[in-house]
Amino acid sequence: MRIAISGKSGCGNTTVSTLVAEKLNYKLINFTFRQLAKEKGIDFWEFCKMAESDDSFDKELDRRQVEMALNEENCVLGSRLAIWMLKSADLKVYLYASADERARRVFKREGGDFSQRLKQTQMRDKNDTNRYKRIYSINNDDYEFASLIVDTENKTPDQISQIIVDKVNELISN
Repeated sequence: MRIAISGKSGCGNTTVSTLVAEKLNYKLINFTFRQLAKEKGIDFWEFCKMAESDDSFDKELDRRQVEMALNEENCVLGSRLAIWMLKSADLKVYLYASADERARRVFKREGGDFSQRLKQTQMRDKNDTNRYKRIYSINNDDYEFASLIVDTENKTPDQISQIIVDKVNELISN
């Protein structure tokens, strides 16, 4: 069972993917822009700016994630594009939350100024969407094809992960 979990920044991808993998005892694959930036020794925000004009960062990240997932029998791939990139996923989950809520979560996690976090979140959404369209012809605002769409706005990570685990168990038993 390969599970792909996607959503925009601040939706809880990493937290929820981790919880789902733990609950199911599956391998977690969550290789992110943050990790790639750290691996390359580049500041995260500078890395994001560089990625706007150099598609090799996205392509490397996405290629490595899919390769990792395809090498596992049971895994959870959590990434911005997991539901689009891991075509063979048995369950495709999209996590949704408003830009305000996602900025609030990033602010809570990273601190700083809330209005600045909101601007960064909105700018990151715009830049990510433009990059995905340019590189892959993917519109990350078009996720209706996902097997499961979870509005995360008023749910805890544990509640969200349980919804996904319940869906996996339903699929396995059918």
